Amino acid sequence: MSDFGVVTEAGAVRFDRLLPGPVERVWSFLTDSDKRGRWLAFGAMQGRVGTSFRLEFHNTKLGPGDTDIPAKYRDNCQDGVATSGVIQAWEPGRLLSFTWAEETGAPSLVTIELTPVSDKVRLVLTHRRLDGHDMMISVAGGWHTHLDILAADLSGTPAPGFWTRHTALEADYDRMLAG
Repeated sequence: MSDFGVVTEAGAVRFDRLLPGPVERVWSFLTDSDKRGRWLAFGAMQGRVGTSFRLEFHNTKLGPGDTDIPAKYRDNCQDGVATSGVIQAWEPGRLLSFTWAEETGAPSLVTIELTPVSDKVRLVLTHRRLDGHDMMISVAGGWHTHLDILAADLSGTPAPGFWTRHTALEADYDRMLAG
């Protein structure tokens, strides 16, 4: 199992991670605003299909001393950034799916599946309906970095700084997806 996301179809990237369990704990890091805010974004989710939510990202606070936002994200991310979505599937401990509002065009779709594996949890995250190469590398680098931070938090180890890690991963994904 590689930490790198794989393109599963045009406009879709999938990540497969084995995380410290149990599954209820991992589920809480997906759905509880305070816990999710430590690795991804804050924002309450009501836990019902069809309900709307808003995610507030503050990536400069996700890693130690990593406040230098790359120039291409500086205007949009200086004071944090937000997105909204609608819950598409909510099966506690097993499945979470939601739309993800994009700056332009139709919303994309995120699906997260959890499966217990002994004392660990397999997390499979697929982000679909991504439009174009630039969006693919940004989203792939973003999810990869956020999942690294989640794994560190669940393991009780130091998390990487978001922007430093994301910048390196974007370059890796740009090379990987160019072919």
